[in-house]
Amino acid sequence: MSDKNSQSVSYVRETFLEQSPPPLKEAGVVKWMRENLFSGWANSLLTIVAIYFVVNIIIDVWPWFANGVWNTKSLAECREILQGANAACFSVLQERGNQMLFGIAYPADQYWRPTLGFVLLFIAAGPVLFNKLPKQMLYFSAAYPFLAFWLIWGGTILTPIMIALGLIAGYYAFTNVERLKGFALGVVAGVAAATVCVWLGGFISGALPGLIALEVIPSRDMGGFMLNMILGTICVSLSLPLGILLALGRQSDLPIIKGICVVFIEFIRGVPLITLLFVASVVLAYFFPPGTNLDLILRVIIMITMFSAAYIAEVIRGGLAALPRGQYEAGDSLGLDYAQNMRLIILPQALKISIPGIVNVAVGLFKDTTLVSVISMFDLVGAIRGPILGSTDWTGVYWEAFGFAALLFFVICYGISQYSQWLERQLRTDHR
Repeated sequence: MSDKNSQSVSYVRETFLEQSPPPLKEAGVVKWMRENLFSGWANSLLTIVAIYFVVNIIIDVWPWFANGVWNTKSLAECREILQGANAACFSVLQERGNQMLFGIAYPADQYWRPTLGFVLLFIAAGPVLFNKLPKQMLYFSAAYPFLAFWLIWGGTILTPIMIALGLIAGYYAFTNVERLKGFALGVVAGVAAATVCVWLGGFISGALPGLIALEVIPSRDMGGFMLNMILGTICVSLSLPLGILLALGRQSDLPIIKGICVVFIEFIRGVPLITLLFVASVVLAYFFPPGTNLDLILRVIIMITMFSAAYIAEVIRGGLAALPRGQYEAGDSLGLDYAQNMRLIILPQALKISIPGIVNVAVGLFKDTTLVSVISMFDLVGAIRGPILGSTDWTGVYWEAFGFAALLFFVICYGISQYSQWLERQLRTDHR
């Protein structure tokens, strides 16, 4: 065979040319600005006008913020130092900042307890919000409510431990009896087991009051942003499962169950939250046995949870209605019962659809916790409007105090909103 015939190809490329970079207007910041700010003459004009107003606002506000005073004891001293200059008196945050965060009457030497509880909240919420974290952390998430109760309210640690054991005993009693004797007897057995454990816990706690005990803080001393966090976290956590049950009950084929859920949802949605808070403060105690002294915070939690659950139920009902009928029939074709069909097929899809509405209710609920100030509970807004602005030293300090309150609420609500958008992206499994 000749050399000419043995050569199968005349030329083989051994190296490739490097890709040329994209044009400047098609990459980086320039591309983003061209697509989002200057995509047309109308958007360009709106962008220029918006920049003009933002720059003017910053020019006017920045001296007020940058020249603020932080080290005086009263508003009169601030004004004496400023001598008529346009500047803020941030000294109120230094003098009364702890009261805004923890309340007027919460002991100063115990601030570490709610602070620790707040830090542990992020650790406990991590595995619930992000499924990539180790599942073993869920044990701490389950124990956190009892630990937080002990840290914030104090007392012996035996009380939350026995309450937790009571719930565990009630759960196991319910599951075992329900499998053998039916749902009704399972509920009775679960409630009985939980009641016995809690009663024994109260007896043991009374006999051993000094075992790992913290100073008891009465609920009337709770206040500040800490109270808003307590109400917001507990009420959102409780209202979500209750809202799911109400939404399922409203779609039930059982007329009594459906009627109860419809009446509850429509009544709660037709009554302002402030009215329910007055009911919690004045009327709710009459529905309990004589001599029962139900804590005011617990009464407020009950009413806010009911209010939020009614709105979440309607949001989830919208998610259930958005699913095609074929999804329900798919579960029936697989031989799943009602509970399995809802748990494995229907609810995961309905909850994914309902995420924006649920987050909207959660953010609104967290902001509505400031309404407790109308029933003499000194939350963040109540503490500012009452004892702080009512004192002779800080009368007239509005922008600084309420600006600080707005910043705290913005950080929490913005964080919730950003998490919901991230969760929507993670659950976006359809093709677009």
